[in-house]
Amino acid sequence: MKNLKKITSVITFIFLFAASFLFAQDRAINQNQLPKTAKTFLAANFKGVAVGSVVEDREIYGVDEYKVYLSTGTKIEFDSKGNWKEVNGEHQKLPYGFIPVSIRNYVAKSFPNTYIVKIEKERWSYKTELSNGVDLKFDKNGNFSRIDD
Repeated sequence: MKNLKKITSVITFIFLFAASFLFAQDRAINQNQLPKTAKTFLAANFKGVAVGSVVEDREIYGVDEYKVYLSTGTKIEFDSKGNWKEVNGEHQKLPYGFIPVSIRNYVAKSFPNTYIVKIEKERWSYKTELSNGVDLKFDKNGNFSRIDD
């Protein structure tokens, strides 16, 4: 009886594991299918920049994230609600409108002649990459934490 429970548990685990791969899909969608929050973000921060493509990443439980590729090469990732998670300018200067003021001020004061080329919003922090290749870590309030390796 004990072995039957183990076998059932293993089969269930394998089935769920396989199902997650079967239902996880990336599919191209139209820009208009993005959540309103993401559309507003794009209009406010990347006005006049053409959207190259939009990819919806679906998992077994629904939409996990959206990836937007702009014609300039910039890649933006949004969560399922359309909140930005990561903006990667691919070595180009990012617009600063959405970046917390404390982060902008710290970079301008401590790293003059550089600019932010990538920013990632993590659960309790922000991670930025500067044009000189230095990675900086900030807390959730935008206070400098450390230079990241």
